Amino acid sequence: MKGSAMKSVLRILGVLLFILGGVWFFQGVDILPGSFMTGQSRWAINGVIAVVAGIVLIALSMKRKGSPPTV
Repeated sequence: MKGSAMKSVLRILGVLLFILGGVWFFQGVDILPGSFMTGQSRWAINGVIAVVAGIVLIALSMKRKGSPPTV
């Protein structure tokens, strides 16, 4: 039970980071207007980092415990 709860938390955090990073990226590249982040390349970079971190968390949450390593 403990492992499945941790996987759920990782998956939720991963999805939230992915969505938030997407918003930051699109605001940073001036596609999604309406805030102080619009047109700021710093937020586009932060968005890409958040999207990648979200993907990593989602991948970790899907990893099976005890599965053999893939070559």
